[in-house]
Amino acid sequence: MYRYQVRLGAALAILVLAACSNQPRQPDTDPVADSGPPVPVDMLAAPEPTPVREPIGEAGNKSPYTVNGVTYRVRSEVKGYRERGHASWYGTKFHGRRTANGEVYNMYAMSAAHKTLPLPSYAKVTNLENGRSVIVRVNDRGPFVPGRIIDLSYTAAQKLGFIEKGVARVEVEALDPDSLPPAGDTLAVERDVAARAALAQDASFKLPPNTYLQVGAYGSAQKADDVRAQLAALIDYPVSVTPVDRGGRKLYRVRIGPIAQQRALVAARETVEQNRLGQPQVVYD
Repeated sequence: MYRYQVRLGAALAILVLAACSNQPRQPDTDPVADSGPPVPVDMLAAPEPTPVREPIGEAGNKSPYTVNGVTYRVRSEVKGYRERGHASWYGTKFHGRRTANGEVYNMYAMSAAHKTLPLPSYAKVTNLENGRSVIVRVNDRGPFVPGRIIDLSYTAAQKLGFIEKGVARVEVEALDPDSLPPAGDTLAVERDVAARAALAQDASFKLPPNTYLQVGAYGSAQKADDVRAQLAALIDYPVSVTPVDRGGRKLYRVRIGPIAQQRALVAARETVEQNRLGQPQVVYD
């Protein structure tokens, strides 16, 4: 993925992936900038993932694959991988969307996107500018920008101390599952994997309070109400129309929510897109 640089104002080239596709994300022409939550969330105490032996599936691991005319080959193993370069981060625009391996991107989790590491895998990322290190779980593809070697979640970037700067020089070291200590051993690892798999399907995986999916903002109250009615017939969550003034012009926002669960957010977004009812964006209000 590409990361919008908060202060530098660099243009964003976004990557899009179909939910269950093995294809890498492709550049998106959507000009909407990415960012963190409107009110900063302190995630410094967020726990880091424990590296475990997870099966490497087909999803997200097609090799070779080509993006922007460049061909990449997914590594067959993680052992020995260590690289220095620049890290970026991605946030609200992809929060609740599918990652390259079909999971759900959660900017509050300790996750990352990488061009060639197998999905899923684990890596230690060290900010060479301040010495801070974190462990992340790699479950997505990108960033496809020269010189950038990893895209981190909002939380991982915050813990590494470069949210405001947008990019940082880092070292990425893949964590080899075969080198994990025998902590009791196979059963503990299997339990960890099972727990992670259950979490991905757990409808109680909560989103921040007051999370909405904004479908659109319309100049016509009638158009907004028509969209609301269509959505209400398709989605179980509340759908509302809210008038707002923008530079002397009245707009009518159509929003789904509040949505408390990540699976519901993904389902609502996919319903909107499949029915071509708008261009949904996650918002907090």
